[in-house]
Amino acid sequence: MSSFFTAPEAQKKRKRPAVTEAPKKRLAATKTAPKPASKGAAKPAAAPKTKAIERDESISGSDLESDESGDDVQDRSGSEAGSDQSDREGETAAEKRLRLAQRYLEKARKEVELEDEYAFDAEEIDRDLLAERLQEDVAESKGKVYRRLASELNFGEASHTQFRWNSGSVTSVAVCAPYAYTTTKDGYLTKWKLQDLPKNQWPQATRRKSKKPPAPPKRRPERICFAKANPSKTKDKTYQGHTGAPIAVKASQDGKYVVTGGVDRRLVVYNAADLKPIRAFTQHRDAVTGLAFRRGTNQLFSCSKDRTVKVWSLDELAYVETLFGHQDEILDIDALAQERCVSVGARDRTARYWKVPEESQLVFRGGGGESGSSKKHKLPPNIDPASAAHEGSMDRVAMIDDEIFVTGSDNGDLSLWSIQRKKALHVVPRAHGIDPPLKPSEASADEVPDPKVVPAPQPRGVTALRTIPYSDLILSGSWDGCIRVWRLSEDKKKIEAVGVLGGASLPTVTANGIQSEDSGGRGQYRDLVRGIVNDIAIFERGERGRDGLCVVAVTGKEMRLGRWKVLKEGRCGAVIFEVPKVAPKKQDGAELNGTSAGSEGEE
Repeated sequence: MSSFFTAPEAQKKRKRPAVTEAPKKRLAATKTAPKPASKGAAKPAAAPKTKAIERDESISGSDLESDESGDDVQDRSGSEAGSDQSDREGETAAEKRLRLAQRYLEKARKEVELEDEYAFDAEEIDRDLLAERLQEDVAESKGKVYRRLASELNFGEASHTQFRWNSGSVTSVAVCAPYAYTTTKDGYLTKWKLQDLPKNQWPQATRRKSKKPPAPPKRRPERICFAKANPSKTKDKTYQGHTGAPIAVKASQDGKYVVTGGVDRRLVVYNAADLKPIRAFTQHRDAVTGLAFRRGTNQLFSCSKDRTVKVWSLDELAYVETLFGHQDEILDIDALAQERCVSVGARDRTARYWKVPEESQLVFRGGGGESGSSKKHKLPPNIDPASAAHEGSMDRVAMIDDEIFVTGSDNGDLSLWSIQRKKALHVVPRAHGIDPPLKPSEASADEVPDPKVVPAPQPRGVTALRTIPYSDLILSGSWDGCIRVWRLSEDKKKIEAVGVLGGASLPTVTANGIQSEDSGGRGQYRDLVRGIVNDIAIFERGERGRDGLCVVAVTGKEMRLGRWKVLKEGRCGAVIFEVPKVAPKKQDGAELNGTSAGSEGEE
């Protein structure tokens, strides 16, 4: 039923019936209206009455319109919104896809314009940039590798900064730019603020150039706050913090939560702003050794020495479910955008790919490749067969995309896996080289020890492993004092060495695991980074990594899970590497120094 508020604009004005005589009230108020003398003179006398009536109507109508003008604007906006909503309700699936695609293209076009400071309105260039962005987004939604970063970064020109706070071995690190979170064996969880790049630290506030020289850039991170475990609260069931040392830490992608797992079997959720504990979960029956957030969400996966993987929802602060299957303690776990994760089971030498919605798992057994029974026949002639240790434990895992992942073992093997194949696609043996042989006095307590009692040198195990999701870049760490850089081949079937972080003169490892002896390079590196690399965290500088890469590596004198390897000359702290982009080529075709240095590092 139509009403005054739903009628069209033209019909909203009130209309009175056309009568020959004015109402009595109007006649009493109008003094100029003449009195009719006879019936015949009524018709000519009606004209001035009609004018007076119209004047009164116009006045009353203007007052009404002024009173209801605000309501008309609201009605129009409401009607427009209602019409848009009704149009959307009536649109087909194809029209909806077209509308969403147009909105997405407009958003992508604005992002592309913001990225390039010197962008100009060129239709072909805009079309190419949008096409590239669309291809990347489609590849990421499908979980495929689409970024080639190893060739775009100049690892030979990376700068570094060291920092430390207390004396405990640093066991884990997590990054949510611009903040980093570290855990130590003496029970501390510390929040650090990483410094910006030097070009962004002191922006010029005025147009006039200052006569004073610019201040030196800040490089050392700033400690914001910390939380410490309280062993005296072990029997307090209401305590929401750690009672033992935390050994694993992760930060949510939205920067809201920080989660730690410790030897006290607790998984504690903190507020990232001030590290105040929010909730402590005690469902695990042994030490929590690894954590992984599902990309873009607050869904968390945790692994423990109790041989289980548990799923949590931090939005509801609730436990979801438990995954069983490993036959030994689980040491590491990783996850990406899909509701799937990969874990490694230490001495059971298996990596398990968990499909959580399907409630199924894929099992990948180690010991393949060059770690098999015929390994001694493939050794180089200058390596002792006793130094070719078999794979005893899978310690580290990192996902490259939703189908490819890499694992690191205690015998130094770096293995590439695909969910399409049960065996490893490629194995890099002794990725971090072999330890130097012991001195006879260190191997025997005799006054004159026999050189035959000296055992064969053993390979260094992989103690840290990290990748940039959906790219070809892989970083690994051990106690040889370097962060080694690897890349995935274009056919996604091999791992190739790129270089090292810390200097171009460092010892290199060939494909056979042979380490070249360079005392000068090793001495230079030991002055730079000392200790066992227990964890690595990576984040990209700038929009989509246009300002380079930041790598945070934490070290300690001991391994994160035990003391079976102790380096007395090690240092408990962290090292930050700032890796710049490869400098573009000059117009005459000659390359800049940074590019040539990067190519030498790759060779």
